[in-house]
Amino acid sequence: MTKITASQVNELRKATGAGMMDCKNALVEAEGDFDKAIEILRKKGQKVAAKRADRDSSEGAVIALVNDEKNAGVIVSLNCETDFVAKNEKFVALAKDLAKAALGHDSLDSFLAANFNGLSVSEKLLEQTGIIGEKIEIGGFKTLNAPFVGSYIHAGNKIATLVGLSASVENADVAAKDVAMQAAAMNPIALDESQVDASVIDKEIEIAKDQLRAEGKPEAMLDNIAKGKLKRFFKDNTLVNQAFIKDSKVSVADYIKTYGEVSVTAFERVALG
Repeated sequence: MTKITASQVNELRKATGAGMMDCKNALVEAEGDFDKAIEILRKKGQKVAAKRADRDSSEGAVIALVNDEKNAGVIVSLNCETDFVAKNEKFVALAKDLAKAALGHDSLDSFLAANFNGLSVSEKLLEQTGIIGEKIEIGGFKTLNAPFVGSYIHAGNKIATLVGLSASVENADVAAKDVAMQAAAMNPIALDESQVDASVIDKEIEIAKDQLRAEGKPEAMLDNIAKGKLKRFFKDNTLVNQAFIKDSKVSVADYIKTYGEVSVTAFERVALG
């Protein structure tokens, strides 16, 4: 039997994040061949992944990051099966490292194929599945580009948001974070009324009309009253029209105007579950 030294085990552990015994066993099986040992650990991940393919991976860590230029951001949700794993420091650190690697990629496929410490991101996820023993996958991937991009991660890494502004004004970081916090808390369905899907609008109008009929309102009045209810729906459910959570007397759009010639151009939100 090939003698495996502690330094070899430690080197493999640093490279893969696997446990000491998993690394030792892989090196023994690989007869000391480092690359072969990594492949063994990866195959172990594939076996675990196949067994747990039908498991629910609704826990995890959602991370939002913005580049140094503050004009592009990404949200990555690293999902697992249990809250116990999701709260593990190493798991959260991996989620943050993956988000850093995701900056600059405009699609999930591009990101999954990207190099991550000598492996592709897809291979890294398989490796971690074998190490952790749970289904590990990317549950959400969103990008945003704008003249200024801000981010917010809700406590516990359960929700993360990005917000784009039309200009990099003074204190843009404060404004963008406030609006990103709004998007996290209030979960708007769209930026403004123009971006609400027509099918959603039609459904809301029908719901309003049904309610009005139940109240005995005349059929001739339904369209006008339903339109009024639709305006209320837009106010409650579109980001820039919502009441600002830090000052309900103003809308998000009005709040942003206090920073000068700037507006909210886009947002992205990813939440677990």
